[in-house]
Amino acid sequence: MTSSTLETRTPAGMAERRAAVEAAAHRIRRHALFMGEVQGQGYVGQALGAADILATVYTDQLRFRPEDPAWEDRDRFLLSTGHYAIGLYAALAEAGTIPVEELETYGSDGSRLPMSGMSTYTPGMEISGGSLGHGLTVAVGLALGLRYRGNAARVINFLSDGELDEGSTWEAAMGAAHHRLGRLTAVVDINALQADGATAGVLRTEPVADKWAACGWRVFRVDGNDVGALLEAFDAAGQGSAVTDDGEGAPAVVLCDTKVGRGVPLLEQREKAHFMRIEEHEWAICNEQLEAGWAARQEAAGQEAAGQRGSQEEKA
Repeated sequence: MTSSTLETRTPAGMAERRAAVEAAAHRIRRHALFMGEVQGQGYVGQALGAADILATVYTDQLRFRPEDPAWEDRDRFLLSTGHYAIGLYAALAEAGTIPVEELETYGSDGSRLPMSGMSTYTPGMEISGGSLGHGLTVAVGLALGLRYRGNAARVINFLSDGELDEGSTWEAAMGAAHHRLGRLTAVVDINALQADGATAGVLRTEPVADKWAACGWRVFRVDGNDVGALLEAFDAAGQGSAVTDDGEGAPAVVLCDTKVGRGVPLLEQREKAHFMRIEEHEWAICNEQLEAGWAARQEAAGQEAAGQRGSQEEKA
């Protein structure tokens, strides 16, 4: 969403907003599969699972100028999980920050789109991620710096459930609440999977909502593949930026339960899904399943809308 659009639009109905975000999420998934096929492997499952979150942020929530990624008053989106870069590149292409045609260079020598996100390479990439557990600490410092400069920009930090294993994440969480950084929103992709196996088996973090609340955060837990729920959660999270008698409100965290490979049944069922190696003949299957699922959803949405119109006509 460009700054001019955000500043001048009137609030759209939830149905219209949801339709726009869902369409963007589908295109993000399509872009991610395309980039994955370029390399034949990668963190495709995470990109598919997080597509609804990324689409919600870039289509509906974030204030930015695609033609000017360094615009001073932009909202900041920090990708702590650098290996999710394939998903963010897809979102940046959807947002118009990078050309869609450039996605075919993903992971190639000399490309601005390396396999792990680097801020020095890619327009719109705020930090170099990959050292898990650092993203939230950077976000806290950035939010403080923006406050001291009188900049009301929002900071959104995307992190993984695996990063909750890191002590630095919880130090940052306590610091954000202490400083009442109400313009800071953390987004946790809870896909229950890490490189070494299931998150619950590596280091159990539940009850994770209670832990964030204990640190002083406003907590929203949603199905991260339900765009309607995401919109409501992000709207509520953004309300913390209001200034109160003792400063800003508390920071917010949106805990998103997602499915690795969402939208592509073949990949949803993969047992080893952290870093996917997909056979050459499987890419066509993945794309066919993605498009078939989208077509079915569109048909169902059309039937639902027709039913609602018929009901309204009967009442009239």
